[in-house]
Amino acid sequence: MAMIPAQLPDRPDGRVLVIGAGKASARMAEAVESHWGPCEGLVITRYGYGRPCEGIEIVEAAHPVPDAAGLEATARMLGLLAELGEDDFVLALISGGASALLVQPAGAITLTEKQAVNAALLASGAPIDRMNTLRKHLSRVKGGQLAAAAYPARMLALMISDVPGDDPAFIGSGPTVGDASTAAEARAIIERWGIAAPQSVIEVLAGKTGVIPPGDPRLSRVENRVVAAPSQSLAAAAALAEAAGCAVQNLGDALEGEAREVAAVQARAALAARGAAPVLLLSGGELTVTRRGDGVGGPNAEFVLALALELDGAPGIHALACDTDGVDGAAEVAGAVIGPDTLARARAAGLDPAAALDRNDAHSFFAGLGNQVVTGPTLTNVNDFRAILVLPAD
Repeated sequence: MAMIPAQLPDRPDGRVLVIGAGKASARMAEAVESHWGPCEGLVITRYGYGRPCEGIEIVEAAHPVPDAAGLEATARMLGLLAELGEDDFVLALISGGASALLVQPAGAITLTEKQAVNAALLASGAPIDRMNTLRKHLSRVKGGQLAAAAYPARMLALMISDVPGDDPAFIGSGPTVGDASTAAEARAIIERWGIAAPQSVIEVLAGKTGVIPPGDPRLSRVENRVVAAPSQSLAAAAALAEAAGCAVQNLGDALEGEAREVAAVQARAALAARGAAPVLLLSGGELTVTRRGDGVGGPNAEFVLALALELDGAPGIHALACDTDGVDGAAEVAGAVIGPDTLARARAAGLDPAAALDRNDAHSFFAGLGNQVVTGPTLTNVNDFRAILVLPAD
């Protein structure tokens, strides 16, 4: 987290409160205290992603489906913000995962109902920006509402992006950023992706929600700053590959879409890239999976499984796809790797790759081959990382 101290001003006079949420937020808080010393504050991160801090309290809660620990910690965070005045300063540390970790449902929505809606969203195949739009309108903290709760205190929000395009409004569902979307748009998302909505959700979306529009005076003392993004991980990988004598094709750091469909496109690109010299195809972004079966598989594992099927053992092509936070979907697995022999090895072991893809069971498939990538908590989160290495044909 070397980038955090470089982004910090001199420690302000008066009361300084550090808040945050996300899978990288505890590591960010640790970096803040290494520069400023012990601080007052409260940060919520995923179970297993905590870091030791001297003054800032680190609370671990559930992700991707929220739980009571996140609910209680968010309520305490709002209580701390309510105490602040115009001479106080808030440092907000936001990273991917904050949408599930900052939990304070709007209206009469219960935690159980919020959990059910969130789980349905994750299984729907909806793009991340649509998920976050709906989440904002069902919350008391997202869509600028956390920043509004701190007003009139001054706030600096440092963000690590895990969303295509690095729009601050969609990082962690934008708790410190105004949003122009409407409750009607949120209702349309429920209808478009067939999300089962309890009556409490319908009632919240029937009127004007608490989302703060851009230009609201309560956001006038907030500065939002993206300090790390997916493009940086691809640039670092490209530099290493080029130093090793490999040509690089960057397919984009903000790709979206169904994992298996993107895999088909990239398989064709890999086959077209074969030549006399090695080529590395890189891409990032956030792919989705529409759940059709009852298996265990996230978008990165599903991408490489679909890629293996599309390549059908083409010689000289190897690939890796991982989530940079170490968690692909809901599994404690970052992703998986494939090579030209993946399908042959699977069939020799009695594994059916096509059936595994049909069941959305890519993680079980790669576990059976020993080809999972397990990193444990990485304490950062700059979205998905995909690399396809195309070696020269013999």
